[in-house]
Amino acid sequence: MTDLNALSAFSLPVRVYIEDTDAGGIVFHAKYLHFMERARTEWVRACGVGLRAGLSDNFSYVVQKLSIHYSVPAKLDDQLLVTADLVDAGRVWMDFDQKVRRQADDTLLASARVRVACVALDTGRPKRLPENLQELVTEHLARHSATVQSQE
Repeated sequence: MTDLNALSAFSLPVRVYIEDTDAGGIVFHAKYLHFMERARTEWVRACGVGLRAGLSDNFSYVVQKLSIHYSVPAKLDDQLLVTADLVDAGRVWMDFDQKVRRQADDTLLASARVRVACVALDTGRPKRLPENLQELVTEHLARHSATVQSQE
């Protein structure tokens, strides 16, 4: 069952641990990708789509394209808020706008546009998004478009 509230921009709280940082206590650049991956995964889970079922049905999701901008570094012990907002999709892919903010002062630390593609596990070739996810994407993008139009 789809949780309609989860279809809006999703946010996931993340604490910065020592394992996420370099010797100076600054978050290593690749860790932002980990945080964003978790937010996208939790968005899908919150919408009622199980990822484990896809593995048994011979498909999964891979990052196909990524553009990221780092603004301000996160530091050890920061509490972050990582968002995932589905903004576009095709037959085999979904585009997310993602942001990482420091909760204490709402400072934007990093932003990214991430394209995730569905692939067959046995061949690595693109595969159409599963029907339940297609429905979710269509519903979300319709709501997203209505929200953008009402803000104009």
